Amino acid sequence: MFTLVETDLTNEKHANAYLSLMSHYACDPMGGGEDLSDFAKENLVSSLLKRDDVITLLIFKEDKPAALLTAIEGFSTFYCKPLFNIHDVIVFKAFRGLGLTTMLFSEIEKIAKQRKYCKITLEVLSGNEIAKNAYKKLGYADYQLDPAQGNALFWSKSLVK
Repeated sequence: MFTLVETDLTNEKHANAYLSLMSHYACDPMGGGEDLSDFAKENLVSSLLKRDDVITLLIFKEDKPAALLTAIEGFSTFYCKPLFNIHDVIVFKAFRGLGLTTMLFSEIEKIAKQRKYCKITLEVLSGNEIAKNAYKKLGYADYQLDPAQGNALFWSKSLVK
């Protein structure tokens, strides 16, 4: 039996589960293959608690953390409405293939609809075929305005040395 909850990071069990899953994800090749920095481990929960634009969802199997989704509110200038960007999706290896991603996405979509958000966006590595297939099954696709102009690309520039 799996239990999905909206994360309460003031709850020590939730905070520990969140950090455990984030660490698991960071260590995975799809998360960069390197654990979170000591700074991130010490400050992530308190930093998230200061924000009112972040929703995190946790799934537990009994008392064990099994999956996590982090969504951060953004804004669509074209629709003039808020949106969610799914920033982290983590399923602990032992629980993969059991439909937990579907549970997480169903819940975040429900929250987005309740808030009258215009869309949900996410990033995925081009080589992460498992995630891409899961997201396609859930109705996600490459973003484009005009097929002749190609797909949108997610670019970044690090400001941290």
